[in-house]
Amino acid sequence: MENLFSVHDRIVLITGSTRGLGLALAEGFAGAGAVVVVNGRGEASTEAVAGRLREAGGRALAAAFDVTDAAAVAAAVERIENQAGPIDVLINNAGIHRRAPLAEMTLEFFDEVLEVNLKSVFVISQQVARRMIARGRGRIINITSLNAEGARPTIGNYCAAKGGLKMLTKSMATEWGRFNIQTNAIGPGYFKTELTAALREQPEFDAWVKSEVPLGRWGEPGELLGAAIFLASGAASYINGHTIYVDGGWQACL
Repeated sequence: MENLFSVHDRIVLITGSTRGLGLALAEGFAGAGAVVVVNGRGEASTEAVAGRLREAGGRALAAAFDVTDAAAVAAAVERIENQAGPIDVLINNAGIHRRAPLAEMTLEFFDEVLEVNLKSVFVISQQVARRMIARGRGRIINITSLNAEGARPTIGNYCAAKGGLKMLTKSMATEWGRFNIQTNAIGPGYFKTELTAALREQPEFDAWVKSEVPLGRWGEPGELLGAAIFLASGAASYINGHTIYVDGGWQACL
């Protein structure tokens, strides 16, 4: 059973892993014996996180690049595989928010969120998948959102991106499954991260979240790790094209 859920020695690239849910995933995979490739835009923050993981006894290296820059992505993937070895697991976690009512949202806000939260996933997954196809194996895990299924005001751009990512996940699974590449997604509900700090500070919003979630609380970043480890391990060898929602039961109730 230990081997069934093992990710030991697997090379795992996690985009946007210098903070929030991505950081929690990086810490968890490093603790589970994987070789973690930490990604962020900044050299200093990326190196700092990789250094902390190594100090804690894990294996990690830094790969600072902008996921929206196709040329930088291609160069980074090649560099990672030359330095660390073949990427076994790609976790597409990088994401942003730009909130505004739809009637007032600028094209800049809309395009920026689609660029980071959806298009970049296609760009980096294509680069990594080409190599996985040649090897005949690989895992891709896309971090979508509860908002891939339900919307709320001021985040129409985010909902569009995450809904699109849900279907992109299915498309990847459909096309790349025959190469022994399993592509799945994880849809977090409301978690305690830097992106949600302002919302948690609003008493009405905080109370609304807690009243809607059957567990009655926000998720802790580390609570996303179990689903990610499962999808990256041998236990998920015949799971392809699905989204696991880690939302405290939000979608289970009316």
